Order: sequence, then C-alpha cells, then structure tokens
Amino acid sequence: MAMAASSVASSILLSLSSSSSPFLSSASASFLPSSTSSSPRVSVAAAAGRQRAAAVSVLRALRAEAATLPVLNFTGEKVGEVALDLKSAPPSTARAVVHRALITDRQNKRRGTASTLTRGEVRGGGRKPYQQKKTGKARRGSNRTPLRPGGGVIFGPKPRDWSIKINRKEKRLAISTALASAAADAFVVEEFDEAFAAGPKTRDFVAALQRWGLDPKEKAMFFATDFADNVRLSGRNIGSLKMLTPRTLNLYDILDARKLFFTPAAIDYLNSRYGATVFDEYEDDTDGEEDGEEEAEEVQEEEASAEEAAQGIFFQCSRAALEFATRNDLPLDFWRDYGSDEAEDTEADSNT
Repeated sequence: MAMAASSVASSILLSLSSSSSPFLSSASASFLPSSTSSSPRVSVAAAAGRQRAAAVSVLRALRAEAATLPVLNFTGEKVGEVALDLKSAPPSTARAVVHRALITDRQNKRRGTASTLTRGEVRGGGRKPYQQKKTGKARRGSNRTPLRPGGGVIFGPKPRDWSIKINRKEKRLAISTALASAAADAFVVEEFDEAFAAGPKTRDFVAALQRWGLDPKEKAMFFATDFADNVRLSGRNIGSLKMLTPRTLNLYDILDARKLFFTPAAIDYLNSRYGATVFDEYEDDTDGEEDGEEEAEEVQEEEASAEEAAQGIFFQCSRAALEFATRNDLPLDFWRDYGSDEAEDTEADSNT
C-alpha cells in the first residue's frame, strides 16, 4: 500500500509540475453577468496543496542505505573499502515492495502456452457408440466424452497471458532495496582480467571464489559492467555462480545468492542508477497547504477578471445594449463602465 501511495504521490507531483495556468479559458466562463461565488476550483487548488504536502512526505520516506564494502584483490587480501549508497524502501514496506516485484518478475516469465482439447476439439466421436436404450449400459452420445479415455478435457488449460504490470520506479526500488539488504554479504573484487589472459580456466576461477570466502556449494552472484571473454568462459560452467551485467541484473538472482561480488565499475554503476536521489525541487517545499491557499487566491482573482471580461463581451455584442446606447445618446463603449455603475443604473431604472 505504501508503494501505491508513492506511485500516487509521484503522479500528483508530476501533474502539479506539468500543469498549465489554473485559469483555463475565458470561453469556459458564462457570458451572462452573474454574482461571483466561491468556485469549486478554489477548493480543488487548496486540496492540491494538501496532496502535494502529503506527496513530499511519502517521497521523503524513501531513505538511503549507505554501506561500506571491503575491496579484495585476486589473491583474497583486503586492499581497501568502497561505499555503496543505495535508495531503500522504509523497513515497514520493504518486504511488500520486494515481494511484489519478485512475483511480477516470476509471473511475467510464464509462457502461458499450455493448451488442452475439449470434447468438441478432439478428433473423432461423431458417431453414437451404441443405441440409446436396450443395452443395459449408460447412455452415450460420443466416444470423446470427458468421462472416457481419449476424450476431451473438462476445464483444461488454454493459452493465456500471465503478465502483470509493475511501475518502473517500483521495480527499480525493489532491486535497490534488495541490494542494500544484502550489503553485509557483498564484496568488491579488483579487476582480474589479466589473471585469465592466457585462456579460460574454470579451476582457477573456483579457487579465486574460495579465496574470497565463498563455499563452492553456496550460490553466489558476480555483477560487473562487462566481462572479458576468458573470464566469462571460466565462470559460466560453475553451476552455483550467476554472472550478471546491467542488462541481465534481476531481483530473483539477487535474493537467491548467498554472497554477492562486484567490480569497482559495477559499484559506480549501482550508485549512479540506484543511488539515493535528492529531490531538489521538493526539498524546501514543506508548506504545501500555504501554496494551495496562494493558488486558490490566484484562481479567485483570475476568475473575477474573466467574469468582468465576459460581462463586457456580452454587452458589446448585445443588440439591446446597442439600442440602449443609441436611445440615450451614450457612446458605444459605455459597457466598459457597466461593472462599476451597475448598482447605480439599477437604482435609477427602478425610480423611473
């Protein structure tokens, strides 16, 4: 639910930032003079301010998970440390975010091609196997009835689309949350392409994993921006190791791995793509309700000017107004002062 609130908050902020002036057009105003009343758009603007404040609070609920990972060389010695600063969902909703993304990822991989034949699709069965009566057996209309072997299938599977939708930002947040939670079992390994310059060697790769603290029976994930050909060939035959690149990084392999290994370039990539993002445009916007009130006042002023313009257009185009001006020797643009003298004219007409 918190992720849905975050999606709603993002849509609210997007609509507020991309919306045009709250005054739509003078064509939407009535051309007949009427008293200015409180417009529903005023309350909408005030509500938008409150929603904007709520959206900011939801976005600020996303917190940064900073971790320090040890840097190992090819021989397994620690040579330094590097920071992994990723954006993470709040602890109260992290499990739900990751679970939803995982279910979506697994379900979208279903092909949905299973198909069975009903009794109307199975070949044969057009002739009645025996007469209706006088046999002592149950009546049969076809040999392809689902009650007999070789017959159709009742309510069997048919091809269908199992895919479900997930927001791109929600999926990205789930991956960054999973990576942040696995930082305790993550290590950074210096580039070791030169160790396999002579050719691919799976045995040397397994020995290196053991030096890095990985049990050969444990599942592991090795993430790099790119693998040299000899390194990729050396590790692809290890059943417990997943070698991933930015194109193949997925949530399931992150959660399934017991230990995670990264290259320095991969850490830079993760910090740039999944790192903590500062919402500069909303950082100082804590007075959402005040902004809503200011927008409401602007709407009132613009609607008042629109109504005044509508009154002028009405009297300018009205035949009665032209006749009135001719009969009373008034200039044709007398309607410009109508808004200010409306009360006096009404009182004079009532006296006459």
